[in-house]
Amino acid sequence: MSSSNSRLDELTTWDAPWRGLRVAVTGIGLSGFSAADTLIELGARVVVVDARDNEENQAKADTLRIVGAADVLLGAAHAEALPLVDGEPAELVVTSPGFSPFHPLMVAASDAGIPVWGDVELAWRVRIREGRRTAEWLTITGTNGKTTTVSMTESMLRAAGLRAIAAGNVGTPILDAIRDPQGYDVIAVELSSFQLHWSASVSPLASVCLNVAEDHVDWHGSYEAYLADKAKIYENTRIACIYNAEQAETEHMVEEADVIEGCRAVGFTTGMPAVSMVGMVENLLVDRAFIEERKDSAAELASLADLGEYAPRHLVANALAAAALVRAYGVEPVAVRDGLRAYTPGEHRIQPVARLGGVLWVNDSKATNPHAAAASLSAFDPVVWIAGGLPKGVEYDSLARDHAARLRAVILIGADSSALRDALARHAPQVPVIDAVPPHTGGRHVSRPIVTGEDVMALAVTAAAAEARPGDTVLMAPAAASMDQFASYAHRGDAFIEAVRGYVEGQAQTSKEP
Repeated sequence: MSSSNSRLDELTTWDAPWRGLRVAVTGIGLSGFSAADTLIELGARVVVVDARDNEENQAKADTLRIVGAADVLLGAAHAEALPLVDGEPAELVVTSPGFSPFHPLMVAASDAGIPVWGDVELAWRVRIREGRRTAEWLTITGTNGKTTTVSMTESMLRAAGLRAIAAGNVGTPILDAIRDPQGYDVIAVELSSFQLHWSASVSPLASVCLNVAEDHVDWHGSYEAYLADKAKIYENTRIACIYNAEQAETEHMVEEADVIEGCRAVGFTTGMPAVSMVGMVENLLVDRAFIEERKDSAAELASLADLGEYAPRHLVANALAAAALVRAYGVEPVAVRDGLRAYTPGEHRIQPVARLGGVLWVNDSKATNPHAAAASLSAFDPVVWIAGGLPKGVEYDSLARDHAARLRAVILIGADSSALRDALARHAPQVPVIDAVPPHTGGRHVSRPIVTGEDVMALAVTAAAAEARPGDTVLMAPAAASMDQFASYAHRGDAFIEAVRGYVEGQAQTSKEP
């Protein structure tokens, strides 16, 4: 073992000897900026690199230089090679989730034997600080439902009177939560597969993998590698590994995990729970895992009505997973109920936008992969489906096959949605498939150039309105990433909301005309 790695082994608290450690931080986004700022505060010598040399990053770079960064290097050339720190090689790389293991800089670090941590690994190592309370971690991953579940978990913990926050791959960077002057009793930590890849030491009180489906294959290199990184959520768990009893892959992850002795496996199911599970009995969410009489009884946690007007199956599953996490911590059943009642669903996830002429318009822009779109489609019938975008290397055959019967029509958005179109042709040939942006034919262009995502979505909404019938749901659940035509899934969702509002207002105006 090198002396550098031996030194890193000592760095397990805030008060450890971080001063003078040479660190290269890759990325100056939310997590990268937070990591660099933390390391500078710890006394490390930090050089930050980011490929994007824009106004926002220049402002962040100026801030980091003011607080003591050794250097900040912006521009594509700087993000391709390991930087020197004070003229010497870095002893550690702290990377942002966007840098895959195959990125040239990550490959260079591996070839040079330089350890790579993510911001989550760094946060775990500095969470213990003299004079501050140390928060317990409840960790959450899954292909879909992470943000919903972590927010529900936060709400339940707060309902129990605990100082708690949702952090990680949602809203607040984990290092910002760790550095909060008041500290927290519990942190609900959302972890992406990217963050898990670069983590090794985290030992949560309880953990859950909500579900797995093909996603981010381009980043991980294969679906098997993606699954392996998701499975890391369970490593070193101390009290309870929560798994999806309706998906064998997650149970297998728990069986294979190297956990702390005494850790329990607890399932969640939207059906009747067996012993050591949480689940549903009629319209009640119940616990048969964290009560002494679990062999012949169950504790009521909440009712379906506590989840609000729309409670599709996947939302119930998320609520049960969150309940299991907080019950593992020791939260009483009443706080589960009160937390669900206080929970406010996030935007762009099965978000009702309007109802007009018997047609419901729903925004699910956060459905960025087939698994998420399948959950959304399952909640409605019949559906005019707005879909398409950047596919991220996934396949659409099962999605098209399983939901063909509920589709009235499909409106395609996306710069290239040929993979989804081909799957629909194979498995739903009877369903009309309409391009939101009409193809250029006969050398003639559409009347106005389509230049923005808003243009695309306005055309999609118009096309969907022409197909929808009373009793239908127009569902925008793209099953793909947004970056080909939109800045983000939020931008895509906002464009849909505005387009629907424009359509509704236009219909109202038409009805007033003599």
